[in-house]
Amino acid sequence: QVQLQQSEGDSVQAGGSLKLTCSVFGSIYSSYCMAWFHQSPGKDREGVANIDSDGSTNYADSVKGRFTASQDKANNVLYLELNNMQPEDTGIYYCAAAYLTYCSGNIVASDFNYWGQGTQVTVSS
Repeated sequence: QVQLQQSEGDSVQAGGSLKLTCSVFGSIYSSYCMAWFHQSPGKDREGVANIDSDGSTNYADSVKGRFTASQDKANNVLYLELNNMQPEDTGIYYCAAAYLTYCSGNIVASDFNYWGQGTQVTVSS
């Protein structure tokens, strides 16, 4: 059983930066894919980034060059660094995990079995 625990929410001005964390508890196999999703009010969760056990990453076009996914494998922590944030980045960010041999470039919620509780991020203009 895997449990994902996310950091607390935060607020930032447009153009600012945040770093979200997701701590992983439980058994993680050698091959996995972990991802970050963004959910705006009234909308479905959209994949923004993923990272596999080898450190390979994929990003949604909307965040390329602004968001960076990384991991600390020794401590089972996943990170999402958000830079040059804009008001449309406001919403709840979820981390997710799946036992996959690789991460697809198409980041889809239905591929993931385990979810964090979500982190509220607010970007003001």
